[in-house]
Amino acid sequence: MASALAAAREAALEGEVPVGAAITLEGQIVAVAANAPRRLHDPTAHAEMQVIRAAARLLARDRLEDCDLWVTLEPCAMCAGAIAHARIRRLYYGASDPKGGAVEYGPRFFSQPTCHHRPDVYGGIGAREAGDLLRDFFAARR
Repeated sequence: MASALAAAREAALEGEVPVGAAITLEGQIVAVAANAPRRLHDPTAHAEMQVIRAAARLLARDRLEDCDLWVTLEPCAMCAGAIAHARIRRLYYGASDPKGGAVEYGPRFFSQPTCHHRPDVYGGIGAREAGDLLRDFFAARR
């Protein structure tokens, strides 16, 4: 989670919402990414989407069934769908997202009968630091 938090801090410095993500394989970091919708002019460039794309390219495969995803914020519905399609083994996330989350909140994507793959989910990892980053970022913009 430390690498995901570092990526989130870098995103904040670039004016992006501070969310970072990392993918590991056998305990080794494969890819790290941060939110980049504004920089890339791409509404799908969430940290999870960016890191899944990077890991899939690096590993030269579309299924990441032996990989774990670490992200600083509870994934939204779009990212949860990508996690399922990539067959991510485990999802670790930091701060919960009552407004936009889709794992613990909202549609609870992985609990739906139409979800074809459900990763093991562990929330609250680094939640305090992740939450502080987000609160500070938005407080500075108000």
